[in-house]
Amino acid sequence: MNIHAVPFGTYRTVEAPHFLRDSDLSAHELRSLLELALQVKIEPELYRESLRHRAVALLFEKPSLRTRMTFELAALQLGGFSVFQDHQDGRIGEREPARDIARNLDRWFDAVVARTYSHKTLELLAEWSKVPVINALSDSYHPCQALADFLTLLEHFGSFEGLKLAYIGDANNVAHSLLHCSTQMGISISLCSPPEYAPRAKDLAQANSIAESTGSRIEVLSDIEEAVRGATAVYTDVWTSMGWEDETQQRRIAFSGYEVTEAVMSAASKDAVFMHCLPALRGEEVSDSVIESKASLVFDQAENRLHAHKALLLMMVGRR
Repeated sequence: MNIHAVPFGTYRTVEAPHFLRDSDLSAHELRSLLELALQVKIEPELYRESLRHRAVALLFEKPSLRTRMTFELAALQLGGFSVFQDHQDGRIGEREPARDIARNLDRWFDAVVARTYSHKTLELLAEWSKVPVINALSDSYHPCQALADFLTLLEHFGSFEGLKLAYIGDANNVAHSLLHCSTQMGISISLCSPPEYAPRAKDLAQANSIAESTGSRIEVLSDIEEAVRGATAVYTDVWTSMGWEDETQQRRIAFSGYEVTEAVMSAASKDAVFMHCLPALRGEEVSDSVIESKASLVFDQAENRLHAHKALLLMMVGRR
């Protein structure tokens, strides 16, 4: 992909007022965002004052390392600032209606970044907010993670042409975001899990509709070896996401045999890479030898959260 510097003081914008799910960005906007993220990473000094005096609210119901830290750094390194509020003692909307929270925050801030248990909470905030609401993770999608993932793939392979992504494990929020972004970028994807943990029908239908025009191929499988055959990237996540801890034991039983091991990686394409959104439970969904191998891109993904978040803030919050 050819990279061109964005002149200081000008910003590429997106049409969607909020970023709640991956499909809120068109394929063109997604490619533009990744291009901008690469440029921001290469020449960060060009963007040090790009969001001067811009303020970002961070509302987090769930714990976070990468998402919180990189959004705080992104705002700071672009010349803006952020204010964090921890909602672990009570979810958004319990003490005060979400619509009232939104109408307070949009008087003070230029964007709201929210990590919630329920996607409905994000939708309520967005419905009542006059400033962009960004999904920092919900039970349905994790679009900011997917931005970093596809930035990492683009950086590693140079283009998306001919790539196949194999996702092994629970079809959770991360899996659904990967599904939508893959089809938009024309990347084939196989999702491998026990049948009872397969992707949602509505998301599969939407992704299949997009795939018809981009040439992406979607497979939903339960056999790991079949799923990773021809894969250039093998991705997994924890079997038990935040909010589902009461199912930990039954999920360990259901996902027995779905660990990404050296044997699984050897069944993928030669020089296939390994990806994980972190945190990882080594010895459960992935072996320690795989996550520490030369094929592992997990810490590149983590680093690229910062650059992807910078690009997202520039496109959604920057002066228009």
